[in-house]
Amino acid sequence: MAYEYPDDLLTAQQALNQVRADLTNLYERLPYSVEPMEAWQRPEGYWLATSPAYPASPGWMEQEQLEVAALRERERDLAAVILTHAFWNDVDGPARPDARSKLRHALAAASGGQEQEL
Repeated sequence: MAYEYPDDLLTAQQALNQVRADLTNLYERLPYSVEPMEAWQRPEGYWLATSPAYPASPGWMEQEQLEVAALRERERDLAAVILTHAFWNDVDGPARPDARSKLRHALAAASGGQEQEL
C-alpha cells in the first residue's frame, strides 16, 4: 500500500535521517571512550573478532560532549514529532508498522534510491 505522507512528516523524517548521519560521523571521529582511559587489552578467550588491544583514549573534550548531547536531544525531539504526528491517527492500527517502515524509506524512493540530505 502506498501512503501520502504530509510534507511536515517527510521533513521531520529527513531531518532525523540527517541528525543520525551527523551522529554517526561524529562517533567515528571521536575517541572510543568518553572519559580518559589508559590502554588496555581484552583477556584471551573472548569471541569478538575485533582487536584485543585498545590504545589509550584521551576522552572527549567538553565541546564534543556538548555536541553529542545536542544531537541526541535533537534526535529524540524529531522522533517524538514523527511518532506523535496526527497522520498516524488516519492509518489503521495493524497497518501502522508498515506505514512507519515505508516512511523511513519514502525519501529514498522519491529521489530514485538516493537518500536526500538537508
